[in-house]
Formats: sequence, C-alpha cells, structure tokens
Amino acid sequence: MEFKVAEAQQEVDGEVVHSLSDGLVILKINRKEYQVRLLRSGTDEVEFIFENSFHHAKILRSNSSETTILLDGYPLTIKKHFRFADLIYKTLSSTVSVGNNNLTSQIPGRVVNIILNAGSVVKAGDSVIILESMKMQVAIKAHKDGNIREIKVKQGTTVGRYDVVAIIE
Repeated sequence: MEFKVAEAQQEVDGEVVHSLSDGLVILKINRKEYQVRLLRSGTDEVEFIFENSFHHAKILRSNSSETTILLDGYPLTIKKHFRFADLIYKTLSSTVSVGNNNLTSQIPGRVVNIILNAGSVVKAGDSVIILESMKMQVAIKAHKDGNIREIKVKQGTTVGRYDVVAIIE
C-alpha cells in the first residue's frame, strides 16, 4: 500500500510481509525488507526495535484518510490512499454537476456540534457543523441556499479533509 509522509513530502510503498509469533515482523518498505522487533504494543502506542534502534510511537489521531503519530517525540502525519483522494477531489472540483449538493469538510477534525438537522432551511454561509481541529473550533458553513436533506456525521466522530458531512438540496 502506498503512503505519503506529509512532513517529508515523500511517498512510501510499505507492507507487512510476515509476522512471527515471537514479536518479529518482516516489513517491506520501498522494495527493501526490514526486520522489526515489537517490544510492547497497546491500543494506541507501540515500542519496537528497528535497525538496532529503539523507537516509541503513539497514535494521536486516525481517520480513513490519514493517521497522525508521535514517533520518538516528533509528530508525523501519514496519508493513506493520497493519490485516490487527490484524484477524486480534482474530479469533483472541476465538474459542476457532480457533488454540488455535498457539503464537505475542508479540514480534518472531530465533530463537536451539529447546529442544523435534516429538514432545516439553510442559507449560504450559515454554520451547519462545528469541528475541533488542532484545539480550535471551526464552522463548516453551507455553500448554497437550500434544505438540509441529510447530516452524514454524528457528534464525536472524526472526519477527514473533503469528507461529505451533509447533503443540501
């Protein structure tokens, strides 16, 4: 599977080749095999030995399009399926008739408040959903006048950039 490391602007092709019972994992990264020894793993963090060096990784947040981890104290964002997401976004933004009813999130974040519900009348610029991203609250505003047909997210869920959060007709 291809990944993109956002901070380095670098593409990586990686996969788990084999996982052994003693905590040894064989990874293939950019066509080269590496051995990783898992020392400790939990639901959101892992300690491991990679190329004779100890590393600690903690998942800060994760959604369908990217995962942000703290690797040895440094934040790192790994984008999954980045080529597919870019292709879809470019296609939708260049086509007038496709997706014009979709209200999308322009940033990744956690839904902290749903202001309007299905059936509500909305005007362009009205706040529909409030996200929390990087400890700031950001409103997702209606892009056109209409009626909200459907809210596609729930309070507390995480959305990625360009995820559809509501349908406005």
